[in-house]
Amino acid sequence: MTELWPSELKVKDQGRTLRITFEGGTSYEIAAELLRVESPSAEVKGHGPGQETLVFGKQLVSITGVEPIGNYAARLKFSDGHSTGLFTWTYLEKLGREQDEIWATYLEKLKEEGRTREP
Repeated sequence: MTELWPSELKVKDQGRTLRITFEGGTSYEIAAELLRVESPSAEVKGHGPGQETLVFGKQLVSITGVEPIGNYAARLKFSDGHSTGLFTWTYLEKLGREQDEIWATYLEKLKEEGRTREP
């Protein structure tokens, strides 16, 4: 497997979007809301399969900071105070590549749980 290396990581649209460009030119723009609700943190993903938590009410969340973690990840800080997820380059690439499907699944889960995106 080829290692993914970002050549650019930029917060745009007043923190509403993260743009990540990888060496080779592949680029994605990922909404802050999607990044927040799909955070790889234990708070969201749990400590194993079946322990995931549905995060809701994050429609207005924004990215307030990006902290590089070694050569493999970034810690994203969000306007709601969440900052414990380490977003690896591989995970960011997956979120970018599969964001339409991930978003559709998230919206369906919200509907099933009777939750909304609104704060």
